[in-house]
Amino acid sequence: MKTPDIWAYLIHLGSNMWADKDAAIRGYWGEEGLALHRDYLLCEDETWDKVVAFLATQGINMLLIDVGEGYAYESHPELAVKGSWDRAKLQRKLQELRDLGIEPIPKLNFSACHDIWLKDYSLLVGTETYRRVAADLIAEVCDVFGKPRFFHLGMDEENPNNQASWGIAIIRNETVWWSDFYYLVEQVEKNGSRAWVWSDYYWHYPEIFKKRMPKEVLQSNWYYEPSFSRDDKGNYTIPVQTYLDLDAMGYDQIPTASTWDFVRNPQRTCLFCRDNLSEEHLLGYMTAPWQFTCSVMEYLLKADAAALADARRQAYGE
Repeated sequence: MKTPDIWAYLIHLGSNMWADKDAAIRGYWGEEGLALHRDYLLCEDETWDKVVAFLATQGINMLLIDVGEGYAYESHPELAVKGSWDRAKLQRKLQELRDLGIEPIPKLNFSACHDIWLKDYSLLVGTETYRRVAADLIAEVCDVFGKPRFFHLGMDEENPNNQASWGIAIIRNETVWWSDFYYLVEQVEKNGSRAWVWSDYYWHYPEIFKKRMPKEVLQSNWYYEPSFSRDDKGNYTIPVQTYLDLDAMGYDQIPTASTWDFVRNPQRTCLFCRDNLSEEHLLGYMTAPWQFTCSVMEYLLKADAAALADARRQAYGE
């Protein structure tokens, strides 16, 4: 099997995506509560630069940037926090990536489980105000990134369990979720990019997904655990089976691995997908360390990139 073209890495510029300000717990990134909503930018320039330089040495050629509150939107300055990057700084950092051979791709997560970066607008899903703001932000980010090839919309984990400790939990039903989703995809395409999403909606609502998900939307199913084997009944876990189902349905994929749960998950992900997915629809791979871009996590950030590089060598001999 030929080596896929895309070897991507997810990095966090913004980080207000895992708990609202009224959450009952401090978050699972330690006693400092790094998962909590905060009024300043957590991303550190020095750590960003070190990690980006390391990515280039590991063959990473695409950087998916979780923008969130990390950029000071000119269309909506009310979303900025202390330290948010302005247009000039973000564009300078994007050019530095390109100079290293790394393609920058934006991600604005519009899942109601990961949209605290939207501040009060996160409470307005399904409304005209919400859609107007989303359209403004997508258009501006596409402009800043120079009409990126892809635009990741997130849309993962919108369920009660992931918001159980929040001050307010918001879960859109089928009608509102898909109505908002189609609008977001329309805005991405209007601005010359291709929509990209997480695929876990399929885990819970496979028949609705099959009926409603446009084939042109790029999929990233994700699975971070050790086992890619069938159980004693001959079945894969739902996330592993999703890789196969998406391929059979004809969706383009960038499978997403991580060392979050198991350090060798990227290697096993690449081997499984190499052996089971079609070359036509396997565009590449991505790893997501789910660590914030700050010095205390620098080692873990680099380890995830190194694991994907090793996975590439094991699966494709490069």
